[in-house]
Amino acid sequence: MTKEEQLFLKHISDLANAAYQKVFPTSTDFLSLYEQDLFLSHREDVPPIDYKLNGGTPFSERKILCFLPDKELYADYLPISVLEIVPIQIKFSEELSHRDYLGALMNLGIERSMLGDILISEKKQVYLFCKQHMSDYIIEHLSFVKHTNMICRYFDGSVEEMQPHFEEQRGSVASPRLDSVLAVVFSGSRSKLSGLIEGKKVFVNSRLEESAAYQLKPNDIVSVRGYGKFIFEDMVGTTKKGRVMILVKRFVS
Repeated sequence: MTKEEQLFLKHISDLANAAYQKVFPTSTDFLSLYEQDLFLSHREDVPPIDYKLNGGTPFSERKILCFLPDKELYADYLPISVLEIVPIQIKFSEELSHRDYLGALMNLGIERSMLGDILISEKKQVYLFCKQHMSDYIIEHLSFVKHTNMICRYFDGSVEEMQPHFEEQRGSVASPRLDSVLAVVFSGSRSKLSGLIEGKKVFVNSRLEESAAYQLKPNDIVSVRGYGKFIFEDMVGTTKKGRVMILVKRFVS
């Protein structure tokens, strides 16, 4: 284990201890998939206290870790704000990417750990998840993304309005092995995509998965660094040659 990993786990343990001893919830900043996996892999080393990983939606990739001394009392505890970023003149706005929005936010001096997922809708509305204490600063200072003038405000709608968009994909595999399904979803060879697994770039339900032979189960969420993510829906039939037909929903925004 590296020194950075040891320091991270000590910080997590300190937060858990604080919640346990002071009987008050504590939370981390937004964690990457790797950091989430690191915590989950060493959960037994943390004081015995309830916790939740949540990024604001069921499909969030970046999440904060909350330690809850009383799970029922603090069931709604989640120090995350949801902001809506909208072009002032949608008709004349640029085509902006996730990278553009993230760059504009970090140019304000905001650390990446303060920011969760950034969801871009088909109507050019953008939903930003951030730590609660950063929300007013972002609203006040985020006025441009590249050359497009923006309004940033609190989002007062429901999570259902910001559901990600999916593209359904079907294909046939010998079995729902992770490497076989990756080859179907990302149109590559099993050997090439197995290299991503060996390179520690594939996560299943926020856990690092290092086995190409891992058998995917219905509703598993698979994230691949540099490629994207998808939900493995289910096996939906067999071919005449006995291969398994699979259905996945790939995130497109």
